[in-house]
Amino acid sequence: MTGESNYEEGRYLYCIVNCSRKTDFGHTGIEDNFVYTVPFNDIGAVVHSCGAKPYKTEDKEKAVEWILAHQYVIDQATGEFGTAIPLTFDTIFKGRNETVKKWLNEEYQQLKALLAKLEGKAEYGVQIFVDYDAVNKTVEDNEEIQTLKRKLENTSSGAAYLFSKQLEKRIRLEKEVSTSKYAEELYHQIKELVDDVKLESAKREVPEKWKGKHMILNLVCLMHKEKLENLGKVLEGFKKEGFAVRFTGPWPPYSFVEKIRESRTEESW
Repeated sequence: MTGESNYEEGRYLYCIVNCSRKTDFGHTGIEDNFVYTVPFNDIGAVVHSCGAKPYKTEDKEKAVEWILAHQYVIDQATGEFGTAIPLTFDTIFKGRNETVKKWLNEEYQQLKALLAKLEGKAEYGVQIFVDYDAVNKTVEDNEEIQTLKRKLENTSSGAAYLFSKQLEKRIRLEKEVSTSKYAEELYHQIKELVDDVKLESAKREVPEKWKGKHMILNLVCLMHKEKLENLGKVLEGFKKEGFAVRFTGPWPPYSFVEKIRESRTEESW
C-alpha cells in the first residue's frame, strides 16, 4: 500500500505531430505500453501513460530495447502524420493528459513553426575521412616542397638537421592546409544544397570500415528527400584518392530541435 500511495502519474513523450484527433498506435511503446496521441488544436503529443520517473536499467540489452522502441514509435508517427518533432529518450512529464495539453498550449507557436520547418524533411549525416599517407604523397609532390628537398640535399651536414626539421614542419602545414581547404570547400557546397546544416566535432572514434583514416569533417544536415540526388552527386565528386565519404540517414531530425528540449519546464526531467 505504501508503494501505491507514493505513485505519481506521468506521460512519456515520443514526439509532436500535426494531429487534431486522438489516435492510438496500440501496444507498441516501451515495455509494450499503449501509445496514443494527446491532441491540442491541430497538433498533438504521442505518449504513453507511465509513472513519473525515468526509465533506468543496468542491463545494456534492455536499454537498447527501450531506445529501439522509442525510435519505432517515432517512425510509426512519422508514417501516419508525415512530420514529427522527435523528443529525446526519457522525456517524461509529471501529471496526466491535461499537463501535456497545457504544455502544448504554452509552446504552440514554437511547435507549429518547427513542424512547418521540418515538414517532409529528415536528418542525414556526412562524414569525411582522410588517409594522411595519401595526402602526404600529394603534398610532397608539391613543386615548392620539391624545391626545399633539393636544397636539403645541397645543405651542409651541420645545417641539415635544422633544415630537415623546417621541411617537416612545412610538409605538416601543407597537409593541414590541404585537408582543411578540402573540408571547407565541401562544407560550403553542402550548405547550399540542404535546408539546414550543423558542424559537429570531428574528434570522434572512426568506424571500423574507415580505420586508419582521420575524420576531418562531420556534418548533420536537414533536407527534403528531393534534394538527395544533388547532394549525392557532390559527395561522389569529392571521393578523391586518400579520401572517403560516409553518408547516413534518413534519421528523425533530433539535431534540429534543441529549442524544444530547452523549453521543457520543471514538469519534466
